[in-house]
Amino acid sequence: MRIAIVGAGISGLATAFHLQRLMPGCELVIFDPESNAGGTMQTAVREGFRFESGGNGFLTNKPDTLALVEAAGATDLLLRSSDLARKRFIFNGSMHRLPESPPLFLKTRLISLPAKLRVVGELFVPAKRDGAEESLRDFGYRRLGKAFTDVFLDAMVAGIYGSTPDKVCVNAAFPMVVDLEREYGGLFRGMFAKRKKEAGPGGALMSFKGGVGSFVEHLRSRITAEWRLGEGVTAIERQGKQYRLGTAGGVTDVDQVVIAAPPHPASAMLQPLDRELASRLSQIEASPIAVVGFGFRRLAHPLDGFGCLTTTAARQKAMGILWDSSIFPDRAPEGCKSLRVMIGGQRSPELVNQDEAGLIATAREGLATAMGITDEPDVTFVKRWDRGIPSYTVGHVARVNDLFARVATHPGLHLNCNAYRGIALNDCTRNARELAERIAGSG
Repeated sequence: MRIAIVGAGISGLATAFHLQRLMPGCELVIFDPESNAGGTMQTAVREGFRFESGGNGFLTNKPDTLALVEAAGATDLLLRSSDLARKRFIFNGSMHRLPESPPLFLKTRLISLPAKLRVVGELFVPAKRDGAEESLRDFGYRRLGKAFTDVFLDAMVAGIYGSTPDKVCVNAAFPMVVDLEREYGGLFRGMFAKRKKEAGPGGALMSFKGGVGSFVEHLRSRITAEWRLGEGVTAIERQGKQYRLGTAGGVTDVDQVVIAAPPHPASAMLQPLDRELASRLSQIEASPIAVVGFGFRRLAHPLDGFGCLTTTAARQKAMGILWDSSIFPDRAPEGCKSLRVMIGGQRSPELVNQDEAGLIATAREGLATAMGITDEPDVTFVKRWDRGIPSYTVGHVARVNDLFARVATHPGLHLNCNAYRGIALNDCTRNARELAERIAGSG
């Protein structure tokens, strides 16, 4: 069987790896318009500083990424985060440490005492029973109160989705939270019940020595395929019992196709095959994100923690600042420090359109306001993603279910990327394994 993987990001690579393991006789053809594999998992090196273009790691509280690393023989690349990564901050006009326990929550000045009592009152809020999708803001206001939502949930969703609580669907973005309410009647009741059942650590933040790009290179080396990097697929059509893929270099016929590209390019290439499917794909939105990295050979600020997230109310141009060299020390040369500033998202999408100098200036303004850092950086890094993070807007669950039902009418055609059912690395590796198992089972 000949299978095309369209898109060499982590979803495509993990799918290819598992297919090769489950179907030893299959022939894989891997396409990507970029000359390098990895998608957003790229590590740039600038004068000894390592900057991630996207995410910097994964949590060990879910098994699939660790299992993939082990199966690929890459455990020696694993790098555990520093203990400093446990300390996180929220900037809401001033810097506050994120409370990690009930006593610290009671002491925090991020919200008032009445707002804290409202959070405790979640125990007495009746559960929602209709099953309809709702925004994170509506969910938070209903269960935890306005103040908690506008500070804690607002900062959290900026850090994960580059979005705001009113624009994110809680059912799609945080399904485990919705499950707690449905199964136990409330969040606190659910957490207490699960803690009794699942006593143990919640997982550690992990990355890879040399950055996430080192794992991408390793995984690629373990996949035997016809690599067509730098060659994007422009059209997919049905040719008898096979699919015909068109590229600038000609056409390729295969038995099955895994589209691991984001929804918008997937929509364009599927126009010849199914206009309705292409239209549905085009409706999935994504938040624009700019990543600006700074390396300092000398910096007085201790960078004592994971970093900080800002709230919408703080009216900051920076959504968050990651203190990279404190999270994973190998991101900066010895004695040096590095950090990355996240700009844009649903709060300020227009900021991403700035040129490189404008993005650097905006990032430095964010450092000065939130952290008091005005030092001139020795090294800079800029990466702009016009469609950086998928937007799981209200209605996403229903849209994706309908989308996959439509895909199922085309035997041998598959979709797999982080725009559908989970954006984190663990989600991508889980979805890749499950898809490979389905393909192998049907073959």
